[in-house]
Amino acid sequence: MGRPDPARQDPAHYPHTTTIQTRFQDLDVLGHINNVAMAALFESARVRFNRALELSGWSGHRWLVARVEVNYLAEAYFPDDVEIATGIGEIGNRSWQILSAAFQKGVCVATCDVVIVMSASGGLTTLPDDFRAGLEANRVG
Repeated sequence: MGRPDPARQDPAHYPHTTTIQTRFQDLDVLGHINNVAMAALFESARVRFNRALELSGWSGHRWLVARVEVNYLAEAYFPDDVEIATGIGEIGNRSWQILSAAFQKGVCVATCDVVIVMSASGGLTTLPDDFRAGLEANRVG
């Protein structure tokens, strides 16, 4: 896997940013934020992003994580906070990407690409039009 597109490493390209505190327990034996902790930081940012969107049109549906890919670009450290920038990537008929990048002191330390699928009681379902419009409005630029 190569490095992400340089635009992905610029917080100005994302519509939403949140600050997450690191914890001493996030450290590995070398004193870096460990891989599992970084994935959890991305998850917390993704939840905050989803709540900030306040998207309608998903009543009776569930969102399921189908894929998570984290690309580690630099070491991250405690006690510095992590700024995580988030936005929407590709949008399909039944799925969409949530793209994030984590920054410490202005340096992109990791990116995270998540594929989400929408499901209803009968299985995967097409994204409602109003939901899709909300996703489109929050694309990574």
